[in-house]
Amino acid sequence: MRFAVEEINNSTSLLPHVSLGYELYDVCSPSANVYATLSFLSLPGTRHIEIRGNLSHYSPRVVAVIGPDTTNHAVITAALLSPFLVPLISYEASSTTLSSKQLYPSFLRTIPSDQHQVEVLVLLLQRFGWLWFSLVGSHGDYGQLGVQALEELATQRGMCVAFKAIIPFSARAGDQRMWDMMLHLAQASTTVVVVFSSRQLAGVFFESVILANLTGKVWIGSEDWAISTHVTRMPGIRNIGTVLGVVIKQRLIPGLKEFEEAYARAEKRAPRPCSEGSFCSTNQLCRECQTFGAHEMPALGAFSMSAAYNAYRAVYAVARGLHQLLGCSAGACARDPIYPWQLLQQIYKVNFLLHEDTVAFDDNGGPLPGYSIITWDWSGYNWTFRVIGSSTWSPVQLDLNQTKIQWPGKSQQVPRSVCSLDCLEGYHRVVMGSHRCCFECVPCDAGTFLNKSDLYSCQPCKKEEWAPEGSQTCFPRTEVFLTWQDPISSVLLAANTLLLLLLSGAAVLFAWHLDTPVVRSAGGRLCFLMLAALAAGSCSLYSFFGEPTLPTCLLRQALFSLGFAIFLSCLTIRSFQLLIIFKFSTKVPTFYHAWVQNHGAGLFVMVSSTVQLLICLTWLAVWTPLPTREYELFPQLVVLECTQANSLGFLLATAYNGLLSVSAFACSYLCKELPENYNEAKCVTFSLLLNFVSWITFFTLASLYQDKHLPMINVLAELASLSSGFSGYFLPKCYVIVGRPDLNNTQHFQASIQDYTRRRGST
Repeated sequence: MRFAVEEINNSTSLLPHVSLGYELYDVCSPSANVYATLSFLSLPGTRHIEIRGNLSHYSPRVVAVIGPDTTNHAVITAALLSPFLVPLISYEASSTTLSSKQLYPSFLRTIPSDQHQVEVLVLLLQRFGWLWFSLVGSHGDYGQLGVQALEELATQRGMCVAFKAIIPFSARAGDQRMWDMMLHLAQASTTVVVVFSSRQLAGVFFESVILANLTGKVWIGSEDWAISTHVTRMPGIRNIGTVLGVVIKQRLIPGLKEFEEAYARAEKRAPRPCSEGSFCSTNQLCRECQTFGAHEMPALGAFSMSAAYNAYRAVYAVARGLHQLLGCSAGACARDPIYPWQLLQQIYKVNFLLHEDTVAFDDNGGPLPGYSIITWDWSGYNWTFRVIGSSTWSPVQLDLNQTKIQWPGKSQQVPRSVCSLDCLEGYHRVVMGSHRCCFECVPCDAGTFLNKSDLYSCQPCKKEEWAPEGSQTCFPRTEVFLTWQDPISSVLLAANTLLLLLLSGAAVLFAWHLDTPVVRSAGGRLCFLMLAALAAGSCSLYSFFGEPTLPTCLLRQALFSLGFAIFLSCLTIRSFQLLIIFKFSTKVPTFYHAWVQNHGAGLFVMVSSTVQLLICLTWLAVWTPLPTREYELFPQLVVLECTQANSLGFLLATAYNGLLSVSAFACSYLCKELPENYNEAKCVTFSLLLNFVSWITFFTLASLYQDKHLPMINVLAELASLSSGFSGYFLPKCYVIVGRPDLNNTQHFQASIQDYTRRRGST
């Protein structure tokens, strides 16, 4: 500080014609600290302080204070100076408590706040993956608040403190409290220990570490002891393991050494008794005055040089504030009265370069933060340290050179310090106990995935996605429906198209031979209605292919049900009509004539078809089938289908067709004794049995399995019903027309009827 004052007073530009004066106090105890602070606040030339209602025009003996060097002392001094707004710039007090402007409005510092140091320490732990560590602090604001802030930030970043302890103020190496601490530290089984302590209590702690023979660990030190010779000179300290530390960036004060040597040469003389009341060039009353010789000047270590440079910056900050306050830019300074609060305002505004180092203060009175990361080096005979990296601010980042670190052990690998090893991909962490870092690995369930932003819970996939068990990502679901290009679809489409061609061919064939006995016996013009009904049902099958839409959902099953009902109605009434002609026309002639005169066959077909039409319309109105996306059936698929596929309307329509099938089967069976040309009992029975089997199979599979192939089975069942109806009724007649024209004549049919009449007569 004396060197800085000498430089400023000798400068012709900073404070021209203005000389700075100073007083030095040793604040080695709280009482000495209070005494010094009250002396600063006293009026010039007096030993008392005036208490006023308005302190804006109060002029104490000093306009600014540099120091003290510890948080505990700085808190006292700042609290006393704050009501008077006397600027207090500390060069070593780094506690976050002093950043509160409500409590300490006049406090500033040239050392970064511990909050910044805590962030750098946590980043250092993160860089090496040390998530499980022990934390030791010293008694007092510096250590206890630092430990609290570091634990909170580390917990937020997913780290865990396995063991935490505070070194008591009165602790001594080897006492019971320190032995207990060493025992718990050893039992914590952590490789890394963060020591956030003052250098005095850090010395006690490491003496105990040496006595307990705790070796092979990585010790991370806070800036107050990381390069302090108070710790590094202990016997046996080099065996404790690897030491990393956070320190204030090292800077030299140009000319300081020469200044000290010149002062020593000028003051070189023997010890002499001091005159009564002498202050030996300071304000400290001495019994004997002693000066250093040039060869006796103690050299400042790295730690002391950091503190000296921060004090140097603090003096220059005050000088720059005075420069602005006194308006010294024009080469002369004003001689107006100066009040502390005015100087405080100007100090907050300073921003200048001091030997290529920016000096400025933020809103909390702190400097621009910056740290060096060091490691202890015992490669030589004496201790030294290496700078292995540095921190940058906004955002906080570390730049490290790990190759310079000597790790404990022969492998020279970065030690691991975790409670549980990382889980495999797709496995989430299940916390065991009270620490989040101690966990078991459990695979994520199917349909969930592990997001790397939260390793403790599996996230559900979106509706359109799926994931297998133990997945770290979701995959798009595959849309499933009967596509036109699918091989199975091609087979079904080919079969259905062939059926339509056969139906069309049969219609043309029957139209060409409309007046032949075979066509007339098959029903005549009624055959075209039956063929059209089968064709309508066949056309409905095309709506099963491709992505479902509203029109295809409406036509898919309703059109088939209606068409097949018309076909079964015609088949039933045709068999019933033959039964009446051959068996009841002579027995019940009145009924037969009424049936013929009232067009009973056509009326039955119309009524039966109308009933099915009403069922289908009700089905479409009440249980409207709509296109939908089904997600619940298969985890990896989205089934595109129609809603209400097995609704009550569908069941009613199918049940009605089943009733018609039974009626047709019964009538066909009763016609088994009719003339050969009119007897289709075997073929019709076979076709109706095939119809029953196909639908029983479909409903059995639909009730037991929710399979993606159900639409295909549905198409197959309907195609089987239509094909069996065509092949059982029309195909034999087409064969007679094309292949046996000799049987398609009136004589053959009359002979068949006569043969039937003889057989009945004989019975």
